[in-house]
Amino acid sequence: MIRSMTAFADGEISADNLTILCELRSVNHRYSDVSVKLPERLRFVEADARRMIADKLKRGKIECALSYKKQASENSFNINREIVEKLLTATAGIEALMSNPQPFSALEVLAFPGVQQETETDKEALREKIVQLLDLTLDKMLETRAREGAQLAQLLEDRCQKINLLVEAAHKRMPDVLHNLRSKLTSRVLEMVAEPNFDRLEQELVLLAQKLDVAEELDRLETHVAEVQRTLKQPEPTGRRLDFLMQEMNREANTLGSKSADREMTQISIDLKVLIEQMREQIQNIE
Repeated sequence: MIRSMTAFADGEISADNLTILCELRSVNHRYSDVSVKLPERLRFVEADARRMIADKLKRGKIECALSYKKQASENSFNINREIVEKLLTATAGIEALMSNPQPFSALEVLAFPGVQQETETDKEALREKIVQLLDLTLDKMLETRAREGAQLAQLLEDRCQKINLLVEAAHKRMPDVLHNLRSKLTSRVLEMVAEPNFDRLEQELVLLAQKLDVAEELDRLETHVAEVQRTLKQPEPTGRRLDFLMQEMNREANTLGSKSADREMTQISIDLKVLIEQMREQIQNIE
């Protein structure tokens, strides 16, 4: 199955008094490049996140961002009457501990790191929730990659069909090209030599025809196109193989152009290279 390397997915899940958020972004890259961004409180799941991403996404530059926000609870501050009362009670208790003149305000003391204690978290329970969240988010990303990949596969298939039509046209044109070349060279020799050696001329024409014959290039193009179509149906990631096939197809199209002795064949070569370049650009985004 063809998958795009460009995708985005996000999700969230509740755990204890936290809402865990996950965002996944991926863009095209030659290899697999995974980066994980997460707060210190969630640092213990980094290895799990990297392993899960590597198992499901084989190629691309992938960014995973995990974050959390606290849910409202009886021990948290909310902008309402109840929390204001709790805040006043807390500040009054702090002020009672400080001598006069007070070096800090009560709110400044509350803002000091460690003054407000974090609720102890069950790491294993939290790990299970994060793994569940990441698994669901990865599945969403795979679905997005698959949808875009299906569109890319259709674009490539359309261009493969166009290339086949051009190759067929080149095959049909080749006999006329060789016939015209033979006639042209025969006329030139007759003009230059009063008594030409037709046996030698025939040999020269055969050698020239072999030099200008592009049958092998056209056959290899057909073979490469068939391999591209076969590769598009494979279940494993195929981006690198498709990229290699584009290099081979471009080489044959260039050779066809360099051997061309006919305006129509030159135009076919140009059209082939345009289609191959369009395919190459699309393939850069395939996993």
